[in-house]
Parts: sequence; C-alpha cells; structure tokens
Amino acid sequence: MIAPFIRRTAARAAVLAALAAVAAPVAVAAQSAVAESLPMVSAASRLPFKSGELLEYEVKFGFVPVGSGSMEVAGMEDVRGKPSMHVVFKVRGGTFVYRVNDRMESWFDPATFESRRFWQDIAEGSYKRRRRFEIFSDRQRFQQDEKEEEASVENPLDDASFLYFVRTIPLEVGKTYEFARYFQPDANPVRIKVLRKERVDVPAGKFDAVVIQPFIKSKGVFNEKSEALIWLSDDSTRTMLQMKSKLVIGSLSLHLKKVRRGTSVADSSQ
Repeated sequence: MIAPFIRRTAARAAVLAALAAVAAPVAVAAQSAVAESLPMVSAASRLPFKSGELLEYEVKFGFVPVGSGSMEVAGMEDVRGKPSMHVVFKVRGGTFVYRVNDRMESWFDPATFESRRFWQDIAEGSYKRRRRFEIFSDRQRFQQDEKEEEASVENPLDDASFLYFVRTIPLEVGKTYEFARYFQPDANPVRIKVLRKERVDVPAGKFDAVVIQPFIKSKGVFNEKSEALIWLSDDSTRTMLQMKSKLVIGSLSLHLKKVRRGTSVADSSQ
C-alpha cells in the first residue's frame, strides 16, 4: 500500500513528503515503542484497496491551499511477464515563488508487495529530475536508468509500494515495526512508529484515524529529517486521510477531499 501514496533541499523534501509527511514534531506515545519485525504479508486475498481506487487531496502550505494531489490504483499490468499492481502518485501546485509538478509510480506484486518497477518525475522550482528503476526481486538486484545493476534486498519495497504495504499490517499504538525491505539496502531498516489514535476532520469528512510516523534512511519521501506523519483510517480500508511535513519555514500537508473506491479486487491471478 502504495509508492510513498511523497529531497535535495528542505523545501524539496517537504513537497514530496506531502505524499507522506508531517508538519511538526509530535509527542512520543506514553508507552515506549517496541521494535517488532513482522513476516512478509501475503495480501492478495485480503487487500484493503481495489483496482480503480482514487484518493484526491487538497495541498496546503500552512493554512493556505496551494494545489492538489492524488493516489490512484491504476490496475494490473504486465511487468516482465508478471502481473503487477500499478499505482500513481501526483502532487501539483505551489506558491508564486515556487511551483511543483511531481509524479511517482510503482509496479509491485499484489500478494507480496515486492517492487518490480519504480518511476520518479520531479519538477520543483528550477529543479528537474527523471529516474527509472527496474527492480529484480528474484536475484535481489536493481538498475537505475542505464547505469550498472546494484545489489538490492529480498522482497524489496519502493517509496510508493511502501504506502500500500503499510495499509495491510497490524498497527498497535506504542509499537515500532521494522522491515529490512527498502530496495536500496543502505536505506534500511524501514521503521513505522505507531503514535496514537484520534478523530480527524478533513474535507472528505470526519474519521477515526491511526497516526503513524514512517522512517526510511534515504532522500525520498520518508527521510528521517522530514518528520513525516500519516493519518490512516482506523477501519478495514486503512485509507490515507492526511499527511503533513515540517519545513524550515511553515509546513506542507495533504488533506483527503474525495474518495472513489475501486471496483475489482487486485489479485495476482488476474
């Protein structure tokens, strides 16, 4: 569940963290976080999302609306002969001094969430970057653009598939879940800290939510300096309701405004 459905500078990291990040430090839960490793989730038969799901967000800088964002389950596609779930993240907008048009895509196994392909298209101010990753989980390697292959990990996740993966795992307040699954090994372990439960009010309505703080030791949407926070609905869908990120000045956030549920179950048998 997902990439991060979210680098060079504080402003840049915060904009992509709008796909998964938070505006201010949050008090640590009273109960000490307990590091816990979980087995790989085989989720094909019980995915909380379906092909065709579209989540639309209002993007704000502080309290000022500055653009829009979305997370979409585009459907099943073939990647190197294997059926793969394709998800797409978009953030567009900005202020009169800084504009953003970012897109992040992931293709992953819907049963194991192993990433097979990961694309990033970044346009933030004067900075432009296009990266294409092919990820070979069967031999634990990845390749960026036309560069030489590099070592990866078993059952790799990328920023986007991570957001969907996290929608399938148990989230107990006070615990920290740890996974050595980020496709670039030096960014591991991926950690998910479950802070609290609370009621949240977004344009799409009022929801009971679980608040989590993800960490990936990379320059991506969940880098540790972004102080990312995610609000997931406290129900079987684990819908991403709100995301915030701290900036050097102010904050950037996404707030769910519209939901279109999918119509067909994403299963690797399709």
